[in-house]
Amino acid sequence: MHAKTRMTQGQLFNHFAEKTGLSRAQVKTLFEELANLGSEMVTTHGEFPLPGLGKLVLSQRKARTGRNPATGEAIQIPAKTALKFRLGKAIKLSAFGEPVTQPDYRGEEPGLDEAEDAGTRPDY
Repeated sequence: MHAKTRMTQGQLFNHFAEKTGLSRAQVKTLFEELANLGSEMVTTHGEFPLPGLGKLVLSQRKARTGRNPATGEAIQIPAKTALKFRLGKAIKLSAFGEPVTQPDYRGEEPGLDEAEDAGTRPDY
């Protein structure tokens, strides 16, 4: 269920106003305060958690050599601090489904005895 257009800021405020019973102005003030608090926490502590969503974190990028795409000339890209958003586990699962994990054939599977296990593992 992907929308063709993204939700606007006004639509977001209206949604939360309807769901919470707050006025649209109160919701706008809440989001402004959330942004201010997030900025302050990232600046002082390097991260800002948003329960149920993820967290904002500061990330240090190393200096590196890049290329000018127009000329192909090597250029130095300086080190810098970037802000990243790391999704929380619950929202990752909601958006992308269960993660794909590789089976572990190194040891016995818990709960299976030899009779149950016969023919269930590939012969490598």
